[in-house]
Amino acid sequence: MSLRGGIDLGGTKIEAIVVDDANAILGSAKRETPRSGGPDDVVRELAEAIREAASAAGTEPAQLAGVGVGAPGAVDRAAGTVARAGNLPGWAGSFPLAAVLGGELGVAVVVANDVRAAVEAERMLGAGRTYPSFLGAWWGTGVGGGVVLDGALWQGRGAAGELGHMVVRRGGALCPCGRRGCVEAYAGRAAMEQRARRAYARGAKTKLFELMRKHGRDRLTSGVWAAALVRGDELATRLVERAVQALGAGTASAINLLDLEAVVIGGGLGTRFGVPAAERIAAAMQPHLFVPDRPPAVVTSELGDQGGALGASLLVRDG
Repeated sequence: MSLRGGIDLGGTKIEAIVVDDANAILGSAKRETPRSGGPDDVVRELAEAIREAASAAGTEPAQLAGVGVGAPGAVDRAAGTVARAGNLPGWAGSFPLAAVLGGELGVAVVVANDVRAAVEAERMLGAGRTYPSFLGAWWGTGVGGGVVLDGALWQGRGAAGELGHMVVRRGGALCPCGRRGCVEAYAGRAAMEQRARRAYARGAKTKLFELMRKHGRDRLTSGVWAAALVRGDELATRLVERAVQALGAGTASAINLLDLEAVVIGGGLGTRFGVPAAERIAAAMQPHLFVPDRPPAVVTSELGDQGGALGASLLVRDG
C-alpha cells in the first residue's frame, strides 16, 4: 500500500492529509496560514502541516509516494511555481514552491491551482460525479473556479476557471488582484472583512468583531460570519447578500458562455453556509441567465473542507 500527501493552501488555513490507495484519509492536520512574511514562511507552515498529518498516519513525509499542493494564484504545474497569489503574504512574484517544499520534506511535490484541484476531486469523488460538465464555484478567502467539460477538467493555458475575476461591475470595487469590479472584490471573505472593518470604523453597529474576539480569532472567519447571520446582524446580512448577488451575476455569465449542466458550490464560506447559500446563489443567477427557463442545477460540495486536500493528493497519482 502506498500513501500520498495532500495539502490545501488557503488564504486563512492550511489543511494537510495523508491518504491510501483508496483515498481514505489516514491522518490530517490544520494550521493557520501566515498573515505576514513571505513564501518561505508559508513553506514552513506547509511542511509542519504535512509532518503532523503523516505522524497521525503512522509515517513520515519522506516515506510518502509524493505530496500534492493546491495553491491559490497562477500555477505552472510543470515548473512547480506559484505566482500572483494575492491572498498570501508577501507573494509578489513567482516562487518555486514544489522545489523548495520538496527539498524541505525530502519527497517529490506536485503543485496545482487549489480550486481546480478541489473541483477535480468533486468530479471524481463528490458532487460532480453525475454531471459530465459543470462549474465549480469556490467561495472562500477569495473566489475561485474550475470548469469540467465532457468529463475532463479544462486547464486552458494554465489559468482557466477564474470565476473570481469575472468583472461584474466596470470600475467597481478594488479587488485583491489589483483590478476593479471582480466578483472577488464583492464576495471574497478578505474583501468582505475589509469592507466590514471600514463600516465599523465609521460607527456601523455590528456584532461581527465581538463574535470574532469571542471565538478567539483575529479575522472574520467563515464561522464568525455564520454566527453573525444567526444573530440577525444587519451589517453581516447586508455584506453577505452583496456577495451572493456578485456570485450570482458572475456564475450566470459563465453559464451563458458555456451552457453547463451544474454549478457546485464549495470553499470555506460556501461549505459553511451550505444548501441555503446555494439556493440563494441560484436565485441571484436567475435574472442574468440567457436561458432562464433551463437553469443549471446548483448543488453544494460533497467533500467539504477536506475536498481541496483530497484533490491535491490526487495530483500525486496523476502526476
